[in-house]
Amino acid sequence: MVSTFHGLETSKRGMFTQQAALGVTGQNIANANTPGYSRQRVNFESTDPYPAPSRNRPQMPGQIGTGVEAGSIERVRDSFLDVQFRNEQNKQGYWETKANALLQMEEVLNEPSDSGLAKTMDLFWQSIQDLAVNPKNPGARAVVREQGIALSDTFQYLSKSLSSMREDIGSEIKITEDEVNSLLQQINNVNNQIVATEVHGNLPNDLYDERDLLIDKLSELVDVKVSYKPTGGNAQAKAEGTAVIDLVGPNDTPISNLVDEKGYQKIKVNVSTENGTSYVTGVSVDGENVEFTSEGKLMGLIESYGVSDAGGVSGTYPDMLAQLDNLAFTFAVEFNKVHYNGMSPNEIKDGVNTNIPFFQDASQESILTTDTNGNLIANEAIRKGFATRIEISDDIRSSLDNIANAEAENPENATTGDATTLLKLADLVNEDFDYGLNSEKANFRNYYEVLIGGMAVDTQNAIRLSENSQTLKTAVDERRMSTSSVSLDEEMTNMIQFQHAYNASARMISLQDELLDRIINGMGAGR
Repeated sequence: MVSTFHGLETSKRGMFTQQAALGVTGQNIANANTPGYSRQRVNFESTDPYPAPSRNRPQMPGQIGTGVEAGSIERVRDSFLDVQFRNEQNKQGYWETKANALLQMEEVLNEPSDSGLAKTMDLFWQSIQDLAVNPKNPGARAVVREQGIALSDTFQYLSKSLSSMREDIGSEIKITEDEVNSLLQQINNVNNQIVATEVHGNLPNDLYDERDLLIDKLSELVDVKVSYKPTGGNAQAKAEGTAVIDLVGPNDTPISNLVDEKGYQKIKVNVSTENGTSYVTGVSVDGENVEFTSEGKLMGLIESYGVSDAGGVSGTYPDMLAQLDNLAFTFAVEFNKVHYNGMSPNEIKDGVNTNIPFFQDASQESILTTDTNGNLIANEAIRKGFATRIEISDDIRSSLDNIANAEAENPENATTGDATTLLKLADLVNEDFDYGLNSEKANFRNYYEVLIGGMAVDTQNAIRLSENSQTLKTAVDERRMSTSSVSLDEEMTNMIQFQHAYNASARMISLQDELLDRIINGMGAGR
């Protein structure tokens, strides 16, 4: 037979369990706007029935219930949606970084516009054609010089601005590297707290949320794969255990372990400087070089900044800077070749061709040299970085009459009204030249148009993929939030439900008290 106080105990358990459920509901409502918080719920479990099974019991065991208890408090979360979200977060971080780098490059080059390089080159060619109409006109000569200065200044501005932006990306790489290592350290610390809690049979739901939020942030920076190692000891079956984080590449190809039960390993982006140019030589984890193919913001920054390879340094900004150098260098070389072979008014006056250059390198090194046969060839030693050093020669700056205009085959017959060299210079705009970098031959306009067109296509592609990733990430996040986030309407409904259940259990205690009072104090009172 059950105890006289059996009803009181059953009702008491009901009150305590509903009170626990109300506490969890209050926790959910309080954290409705907390980033990364997952709503929690109480798992109600019936307590062991009476009587307990036994061979020598006359009663049928397990026929009378003994109440309810809060078995565990767990968070509501879908791990599959977490994996999907992190995959899209990683792609979005990579393509958004690439798009931002290209958009900044577009802002500097500013094409098409009245202040871009293409327009400046057109004005320079136009000034030469105008001078060819009247080679003796000092005003036209002054325009040629000023347009030449404007052209060299434009080359320098573009190259220096791109180099400055590239340095900013290098600084951002260091910041992102520190952010990755900080997240790894925080995840490791949370791992240790979780293990210390789980081993005693508890579920640290808030710590799980904190760890997942850190992993979400990490997935934007580098591509990671997360697995879990059981804690052991007295940990519950629902305990998540230690988060083991691996750095992965395409198709989840393992690269290196970042976090496990032993601790965490730091990522370092190795940067080297040679001849004044910095570039990424590789990535190491805990001092060991790895083949870094992991997408994410860090990879987008590295690819924009530049990586050393067999051909030198490749990357979004190094490639554009190299192409600008090739354009400026080829332009200056071919222009100077024709100008060398022309006669300026000062040379006509002296009766000798002194090979006056129109453009020069700021380092004062000659743009043209001669081979063993005496032919003019380009000085390849100054090609790299030439766009930042191109300028009008000192001879042209000192005198307008050093601008060549006449044919130099017969210096004694050259006249200041001869425009043969000016016409040859004007025709250069339509000639095809080799610019290096295995590029096809093209004239100056076409080469620059291909350069700008390729950048525009890359930018559009990066923006499109960034927007696609953002759309997919948002869709997955909405599904994840529909499962994990707090709904105030639902919590208010639960609150009313648990409140009524609590009140009902309390009313049962009052009823049991009345029954016991009647039995104890009322029976036999009439004798």
